[in-house]
Amino acid sequence: MEKIIKALKETAEERYLAKPGSKIDLGEWDPDDESIPGVGKDAEEKLSSVLHKELGDLQTLLYAEHKHKVLIVLQAMDTAGKDGVIQHVFKGVDPQGVKVASFKAPSAEKLSHDFLWRVHQKVPARGEIVIFNRSHYEDVLVTRVHKMISPEVWKRRYREIMDFERMLAEEGTLILKFFLHISKEEQKKRLEARLKDPDKNWKFNVNDLPERKFWSQYMHAYEDAMDGTNSSWAPWYIIPSDRKWYRNLLVLAIIVKQLHQLRMNYPVQKEDLKKIIIK
Repeated sequence: MEKIIKALKETAEERYLAKPGSKIDLGEWDPDDESIPGVGKDAEEKLSSVLHKELGDLQTLLYAEHKHKVLIVLQAMDTAGKDGVIQHVFKGVDPQGVKVASFKAPSAEKLSHDFLWRVHQKVPARGEIVIFNRSHYEDVLVTRVHKMISPEVWKRRYREIMDFERMLAEEGTLILKFFLHISKEEQKKRLEARLKDPDKNWKFNVNDLPERKFWSQYMHAYEDAMDGTNSSWAPWYIIPSDRKWYRNLLVLAIIVKQLHQLRMNYPVQKEDLKKIIIK
């Protein structure tokens, strides 16, 4: 099991990282992929159990050391599994050290500021993991596809996002950005499942249906956004998401591997605790 876990972390990191500087073509990334050797659905529960234990220990260490900050960005088309990743990957972690921030349509007040103003207020403090369920990237995706802003603006925003993320990284933030890559056919199945299952009806939004007409435009917008903001300090991972179990396992493995690389340690007590007697 230990060898499989090690191979999973290394292979997930290598295979699904979009190399900074390389041109991203989503047509070359299979959303139905499940090709890591030794990692099958039958082994998923055991692998996840080991990785969840590691994540819990690392998150406790992150919180105790109070030095690093971790920002996880989840972007995807509807039904690709942003909520599912949050629910399954982060189960069992200490809630006082993990926060989720969602970004809906901006209010009038937020529109009165620059597009990153509301985002900066939600970034992690020392010792925290913050998960962006959608993010500042909405302002170069939806706004672009629906022509709310000009090409000059969304191209400029790539540079502004790069500068913003560089500043966060230089201030001690580990930034991991995941694009949950789902096929249009799989999205159709998941939308139909929400219609058929009364317990899932609440997830169905009629307003999501017209967005399917813009699928190719969104794919181009994602490709350009990732190309324009992929960096060594804030890399993009393209995660195949047609298979939920594989998606969750990959995200979990990559996060655990990256947290290990922070080389964290528990704080050293100034007092000699051996001399303390509790009466």
